[in-house]
Amino acid sequence: MTAPDARPQWPQLTMVLYKIVAADEWREAEAAGVFAGAAIDRADGFIHFSTAGQAPETAAKWFAGREDLTLAAVDAEALGADLRWEPSRGGALFPHLYAALPMSAVVWSRPLRLGPNGRHVFGSLEA
Repeated sequence: MTAPDARPQWPQLTMVLYKIVAADEWREAEAAGVFAGAAIDRADGFIHFSTAGQAPETAAKWFAGREDLTLAAVDAEALGADLRWEPSRGGALFPHLYAALPMSAVVWSRPLRLGPNGRHVFGSLEA
């Protein structure tokens, strides 16, 4: 029996962000141990990420029809102060990383396939 003043231990919740990237660029980053960003990221000065709710729209807008993609899940907390939330599409806040992405912050990565309807199939976006 627990003491009346004992607090329950809740599981630590991790915020996961998502990066959609060309598969060959991702393989290079894995080999290097760090992802410096795709060409658009480097041009903008930060690495673009999406939340689970934003990722499908990001894929449809910027990667429509592409089959050569990887979806990477990233632990937001591991990015520290270099992660900023800034307005983008329609004023929605998007996560931007003002540093290289260390592979140690990656929770998982997998191919991002197209479904029969031509849209990317995300499946479960849980950590």
